[in-house]
Amino acid sequence: PASKERNFLMNHTMASEDIAASGQFRHLSTIAGIAVDLRYASPDNFVGRDLYSPHDCAWLHQDAAAALESVVAWLAARQPAYKVLVLDALRPQRVQQQLWDALAGTDLQMYLANPERGSIHSFGMALDLPILDADGVELDMGTGFDDLTERSHPALEPMLLARGEITPQQIANRQLLRDGMAQAGFHGINT
Repeated sequence: PASKERNFLMNHTMASEDIAASGQFRHLSTIAGIAVDLRYASPDNFVGRDLYSPHDCAWLHQDAAAALESVVAWLAARQPAYKVLVLDALRPQRVQQQLWDALAGTDLQMYLANPERGSIHSFGMALDLPILDADGVELDMGTGFDDLTERSHPALEPMLLARGEITPQQIANRQLLRDGMAQAGFHGINT
């Protein structure tokens, strides 16, 4: 799987300015049943500033967009009033470099793909998202966007639960999201 992913990344490099003209990508506005709040297009991220302007980064590769539609349908069948909130999708390589540089010299770089090899976000093949409830409020996942602590590690959930750092409901909310993403072919990371 890692070599397949690397081959995809190497063969699908495109400047973010060229995305709109490409038939390989879909704008998030064409995907029904989602909400969008791109956090790197605002100061609501760990760097604290808009990293996307002046570019429109509300794009996904067509394969990822189709998979997101599968997530939407799966969730609607289980929780009709819920929807996913897209916090990040296509991330230009220049932004990946800025994020990497912001964490230079710290152990926190482990949370980012090295820009030299690229992030799957840089190719419109990854998503960051929570679920919104019927009132449009994010389900409590136990952490917020850009949480760079062990509380964001799915692999550590049993330990975090035992220490009282996350709740069974937060784990259930996370599992709902993971199940929806997995059935559509998305793979999460343990950190």
